[in-house]
Amino acid sequence: MNKSSIKKFYNFLRFRRDFTRYSLQKARSYEIIVFWLKSILTRTQFLILSGVLVGITCGLAGVVLKSLVHYIHYVITYKVYFEEQVLFYILFPFLGIVLTTFVVLFFFKGQDRKGIPAILYEIAQNSSIVSSVKMYSQIVQSAITVGLGGSAGLESPIAVTGAAIGSNFAQTYKLDYRERTLLLAAGATAGIASAFNAPIAGMMFAFEILLTGVVFSDFLPLVVAAVCGSLVSKVLLKESVLFQFKTRNPFDYHNIPYYLLLGILCGLYARYYVLIAKYIEQAFHHFKLTRMQKAMAGGAILSVLCVLYPPLFGEGYDTIKAITNGQMQEVIQNSFFRFISYREWVVVVFVVVICLLKAFSASITIFSGGNGGNFAPSLFAGGLVGYAFALFCVQLGMTEVPVNNLVIVGMAGVMSGVLYAPLTAIFLIAESTSGYDLFIPLMMVSVISFSMAKWFSAVSPDLANLTSQGKIFTREHDRNLLSLLHIPDLIDKDIQIINVNASREELAELVRTGRRNIISVLDSDRKLVGIISMDDIRPLLFNPDAYELLSISHLAKPPVATVNEFENVMSVVKKFDETGAWNLPVIKADGEFVGFISKSGVLNSYRQLLRSHSG
Repeated sequence: MNKSSIKKFYNFLRFRRDFTRYSLQKARSYEIIVFWLKSILTRTQFLILSGVLVGITCGLAGVVLKSLVHYIHYVITYKVYFEEQVLFYILFPFLGIVLTTFVVLFFFKGQDRKGIPAILYEIAQNSSIVSSVKMYSQIVQSAITVGLGGSAGLESPIAVTGAAIGSNFAQTYKLDYRERTLLLAAGATAGIASAFNAPIAGMMFAFEILLTGVVFSDFLPLVVAAVCGSLVSKVLLKESVLFQFKTRNPFDYHNIPYYLLLGILCGLYARYYVLIAKYIEQAFHHFKLTRMQKAMAGGAILSVLCVLYPPLFGEGYDTIKAITNGQMQEVIQNSFFRFISYREWVVVVFVVVICLLKAFSASITIFSGGNGGNFAPSLFAGGLVGYAFALFCVQLGMTEVPVNNLVIVGMAGVMSGVLYAPLTAIFLIAESTSGYDLFIPLMMVSVISFSMAKWFSAVSPDLANLTSQGKIFTREHDRNLLSLLHIPDLIDKDIQIINVNASREELAELVRTGRRNIISVLDSDRKLVGIISMDDIRPLLFNPDAYELLSISHLAKPPVATVNEFENVMSVVKKFDETGAWNLPVIKADGEFVGFISKSGVLNSYRQLLRSHSG
C-alpha cells in the first residue's frame, strides 16, 4: 500500500472511532457529514470549518435575541395602548424581572448562573464544558428582561450563548480541551461581533477577557467566527436594530485637553459604577428574601426609576442616538423635567442624574433576578458622561467643544474602566461609529480610565471573588494550572501506619516488611500523633546498645506542616517551599489522618496539565 492509501485507511478508522463513540442512534444527517469531514481534513482545516459553523450559528443566535427584544419593544410601545405613560413604565420593567425569575425557577430549575464570570469558571474548573441549556436559556431570559424594559444589556447573554454553542459543538465532535476552549471563545467572539457588527471588537473581547491565562497558538477559528457572526447580523438585521452611530466631528489635536480630562472623569465614574454594583449585590444578598420576593422588590424599584427617568428604560442606545443627533429636548420631554423650563443648566443636571442612577438601575436589574450584562449600561453611561462634560465646557464659554466626539469617546472610556477591557472598548466604538479617525482620543481616554480602574483594584471587582478563590484563570499561567489540581486527587493512600501504643517488635516487623520510608503513627481515633522516618531508625537497628531507644514514643516526630483535605494547591506548594519537606500528611477537618501528598506527585500532575493546556 502506498502512503496515500494508508492515510485514507487511517482517516476512515478515525471516522469510525469518533462516530461510534457518538452513537449512531443520536446522529443526525448533518452530524454524519461533519464527522466525515473531520476524518478527511487536517486539524487546522477542521478548526477553520468549525469556526465558520460556530460563527454562523452564534450570529443567528444574536440576530434572534436582538430581533426578539426589538419586536417586544415594538409591541409594548406601539400595539399596547396606555392612556398614562406612568402606567407603562410602572408595569413593564416590573413584569420583566418577575417573569424572568419565574421562567428561571419553573423552566430552568433555578439554574441562573449568568454573565462572563460563569463562562470563565467553566473554562478554568470544568474543562470548558458548558451546559447545553445555556445555548437557549440566556436568549429567553434576557429577551424577557431587556425587552420589557430591564436596564441592562444583551451583549453578555449573547456572549454566554455563543460560548455554550462553541463548547457543545466541540463536545459533539469529541475535541480536546484546547480545541474546546478555542471554539468556546470563537462562539463568544461571534456573539459579540453580531451584536455590534464589530468583528475585531469580538476578537479583542476573547483575548482580553475570556482567554486570559490560556495559552494556545491557533487563532484562525476566532477570525472566521467573528467575520461570520458579523456578516450574519449585517445581512439579517436592520441598521436601526444594530449599535450604530454615524454623527461625529473630525479629530482635532487642539482638543486633546478635553479628552485627557474626559479620561479622568470616565475612570472616576467607572469606579463609582463598580462600587454601586457591588453594594447592590451585597444588599440583595443581605436581605433574607425568596427569589421571587427579591424579583418583585427589584422590579418595583426599577419601575419607579423608569417613571422618573424614562432613559433608564431598556438598553438606552436610542437615547444616545438622540443625543448625537441633537434631539436632547425630546429626551427631556418624556421625563418629569418637562415641567421645568428648558435651559442649559437643566440639561446638565438631568444628564448627571441619569448617569448616577444608571449604575443603580443596571445593578438592580441584574442582581434582583433579571438577565443582562454591563456592556450596554457602561456604554450608555459613558456617552452621558461625555455629553455632560461637553455641556459643562460650553457653559464655561468654550465654543469649540467637539460634543459628539466626547459622547462617542466617553462610551469607550467608561466601558474600558467597568469591564477592564480597553482594547475591546476602543475597537468596538471605532467599528460601530466608523470612527477610525478617532483612534487617538479613543486610546487616550480608554487607557486613562483603565489605568485608574487598575489603580483602584488590580482585578475587576466582578471577578474578585472567583480570582481570590483560584476558580478562574489569571495572567499567571503557572498559578492557573496549579488551581486545576485538587488535593483529594493527589493523596497517596498506600501508606504504612502503626498505633502509638504498638510494641517494639511490631515496629521492627513493619520496618522489615515495609517498602516506604515513612511510617505514620496514629492513635485509636486515627488522629496523627507523629511521623517516623526510616532515616531515624537505621542507625538504631544495628546498635544493640540503642535498642531501648527503638520505641514509637521516642521516634515519632510531629510533622513540620499538615495539609487540609480541601486546601488550595498553591498553599500546599508554599508549604513545601517553606519547610523543605518532600511529603506532607493530609488531615480531614475532624483531624482524621488520610494519607500523604508528595512534592513529586504535584510536579508530575502539573507537567501533565502543562502538556494538555498548552498548544
